[in-house]
Amino acid sequence: MSQARVTRRPRTAIASLLGLLGFVAVVALVATIGGLGSADAGEEYAALELPAWAPPNWLFSPVWAVLYVTIAIAGWLVWRTVGLTLALVPYAVQLGLNALWPALFFGASAYGLASVEIALLWLAIGATVAAFWRAHQVAALLLLPYWAWTTYAGALTIAVWTLN
Repeated sequence: MSQARVTRRPRTAIASLLGLLGFVAVVALVATIGGLGSADAGEEYAALELPAWAPPNWLFSPVWAVLYVTIAIAGWLVWRTVGLTLALVPYAVQLGLNALWPALFFGASAYGLASVEIALLWLAIGATVAAFWRAHQVAALLLLPYWAWTTYAGALTIAVWTLN
């Protein structure tokens, strides 16, 4: 047995489906917590001085909806393939950091701290991609758009910090 494996992968279609629903529920919880930390995000974002390359406010919701689906599926694919594994540790860390950023940026208007936090999120996503690559390459590839968007969001966060 591999040292990274903690439990066995699901053996039935029902267990696999329940696992998928579990990953969707956890990621939906992360999205909800992030949303609670950014209740007035639209108004605050509109009031900020933004760089010329900043996206319009309406773009964030559809982008995040797609990314959250891919994040859930990626975690589920790894779990379905190798079970609860150490590869899911950086996954859990990045989920926690993902939930925290809106509270720092929008809730507290702590743009400097949000810049540091999103850099940590970026590193956690990178660690997750590396861990997932060893367990399930498709799962790792599903996280690349999320990592790219976080790169962009990180640059935007730093720009907002310096402009405001």
